[in-house]
Amino acid sequence: MTAQVGTGPAGTEVELAISGMTCASCAARIERKLNKLDGVTATVNYATEKASVTYGAGVEPEQLVAQVEAAGYAATLPGPGRAEPAENSEEPEDQSIRALRQRLIGSAVLSVPVILLAMVPALQFTYWQWISLTLAAPVVVWAGWPFHKAAWTNLRHGAATMDTLISMGTLAAFLWSLYALLFGGAGIPGTTHPFELTIERMSGDASIYLEVAAGVTTFILTGRYFEARSKRRAGAALRALLELGAKEVAVLRDGREERIPTDRLAVGDRFVVRPGEKIATDGVVDEGSSAVDASMLTGESVPVEVRPGDTVVGATVNAGGRLIVRASRVGSDTQLAQMAKLVEQAQTGKAAVQRLADRISAVFVPIVIVLALGTLVTWLAVGGSAAAAFTAAVAVLIIACPCALGLATPTALLVGTGRGAQLGILIKGPEVLESTRRVDTVVLDKTGTVTTGRMALTDVHVAEGTDTGEALRLAGALENASEHPIARAIARGAAERAGELGTVEEFANVEGLGVRGVVDGRAVLVGRPALLRQWSQELPADLAEAADAAQRQGRTAVAVAWDGRARAVLVVADTVKPTSREAVGRLRELGLTPVLLTGDNEAVARSVAAEVGIDAGDGMGTVIAEVLPKDKVDVVKRLQSEGKVVAMVGDGINDAAALAQADLGLAMGTGADVAIEAGDLTLVRGDLRAAVDAIRLSRQTLRTIKGNLFWAFAYNVAALPLAAAGLLNPMIAGAAMAFSSVFVVSNSLRLRRFRAY
Repeated sequence: MTAQVGTGPAGTEVELAISGMTCASCAARIERKLNKLDGVTATVNYATEKASVTYGAGVEPEQLVAQVEAAGYAATLPGPGRAEPAENSEEPEDQSIRALRQRLIGSAVLSVPVILLAMVPALQFTYWQWISLTLAAPVVVWAGWPFHKAAWTNLRHGAATMDTLISMGTLAAFLWSLYALLFGGAGIPGTTHPFELTIERMSGDASIYLEVAAGVTTFILTGRYFEARSKRRAGAALRALLELGAKEVAVLRDGREERIPTDRLAVGDRFVVRPGEKIATDGVVDEGSSAVDASMLTGESVPVEVRPGDTVVGATVNAGGRLIVRASRVGSDTQLAQMAKLVEQAQTGKAAVQRLADRISAVFVPIVIVLALGTLVTWLAVGGSAAAAFTAAVAVLIIACPCALGLATPTALLVGTGRGAQLGILIKGPEVLESTRRVDTVVLDKTGTVTTGRMALTDVHVAEGTDTGEALRLAGALENASEHPIARAIARGAAERAGELGTVEEFANVEGLGVRGVVDGRAVLVGRPALLRQWSQELPADLAEAADAAQRQGRTAVAVAWDGRARAVLVVADTVKPTSREAVGRLRELGLTPVLLTGDNEAVARSVAAEVGIDAGDGMGTVIAEVLPKDKVDVVKRLQSEGKVVAMVGDGINDAAALAQADLGLAMGTGADVAIEAGDLTLVRGDLRAAVDAIRLSRQTLRTIKGNLFWAFAYNVAALPLAAAGLLNPMIAGAAMAFSSVFVVSNSLRLRRFRAY
């Protein structure tokens, strides 16, 4: 992770890379430790492994690092100069995931025979128990080392998490098994564990629990590995944003073009942008005119016409003529860089959902420790032998480490995400699921989410006596020779409705107004009404009214004339997806209030909202229009400040920060990569109904995880009295472990029956 320093109005801001965290409670502990320093305000995010810290005079950056280290973790201060590239900062994370994968594979290979030997008496050959010890030792010590290390860190700070429970249970099982093999009767050649579910008091020195120690370690490692893989994607949104910009630019120096890397551009430099190229940085048009496709940043499908004096934004695409642009902002000052910063701030400030198992463990572990100590003291107090007392106390610790706990979350998540993938829904991690339960408001980006995000020919109005097919053939043929996005929409629509288009001669582009040419021997004009007026061809009253009506609805009206007379008006607009209305209705059924968010004008927004049922007049829907791209995140924050739990559905680059800020971000997979990376759920289908299915599936998966966790603990809690009474033999412990695991897996498999609407 990189670290950055800046100066804000409240003091100096620094972003630290934190390492060593194993759960959300670790992040909370570091945050509390940092905030104890005078003048320090800190936010720590477990998912991104970053600490965003603001500190005032009198506090040195080294004090922040020391404070983190005092909490038992490591922090990295920013280095001098430029921050390291994201590719370099990825390497330690890749190494940690590789190391975790190696532990998991090694643990699984060694644990399977240990579990089989313990649970299947027919496989228990002479000296089988010593083979089990040899196989289980590296699993508990080497593969389980991250849990032991985290448990020790927690112990030093008086905290208990799932790591404490895992470490305590696996070590108790392993050490007692070692004692039983070396000093008890378990190591005698020919000793077996018969499959007997009898309840009787015993000394315990002939019983081994190696399968519990090895099996729990392997199952928990499986869950941690999948969690680490999902966490690794946390910084991908920022990398995707920065990849959008142009890499090279043609700068004008002494009247000649010189290609240089974009990061060498300076304010005031003039550079050339040819048709189809990305604009290198924010600037002002000096020469030329064109249509600029800003959809990747603004999300709005209608291209923006620019001419000398107009501002343009870096990373947008020049869709028309040649432009010469004077750079006005470069580097971290550009709109693209500001959007990247917004995404980063939203991710850092987003509270990570603490794992359910950790929350339960924080209460369960101290109770178990007290119960184990109480069992030991009680047995000794009533005159029991030391061996029997230690047997009962260790049995309490062993049975308190539920094997099924390691399966509870990963199996439900595996089945739920697998079923989601079949339905075109990608869930990034278990922390996403809890948000779906609490969401009460869903913000829908208009373009590309509710609508197709692609211009299309929607209406054709012709003057009296004019054939519609002829108007489409002539206009479509002329527009087919143009690269303008609106022209492409008319050409596509004309070809679909009228068939084969005519042949164009003497084609010419009229700057900022439209096109003209000769089609099948007829002089044709297509463009703004102003173009027709230049040729003394006014729209008749009925066509003028149709054009005005289209413009009032936020649509684009294109006039068509031939043979010296205006004869048609073609209406082009971004069309609503056919399934959007049904999806909005389903969202309402889930108890969610839909909000339509768009940068378009109020008229367009109201028209689309009415079409899909958001603006239904029942007070259960809201329309927010004319929102600048950078302000979308502010809309989400405002809704959250009103006490709403917000889900955001979007697909554009301009939606990335809002998706990251929202309590639940749903990114349309048909949209920009950065939006997909910033979201919590990715909807592979470009269908808003997938958002409904995603929320339903996530809620059902969360219910399954909670049910699994309940039963994983319930079986063990029920067996605790037997363990404390000294009545727990190894086969009952093994059978309880196996039965609870089978139950958890079976419960998770029910998610495969989930059906989409």
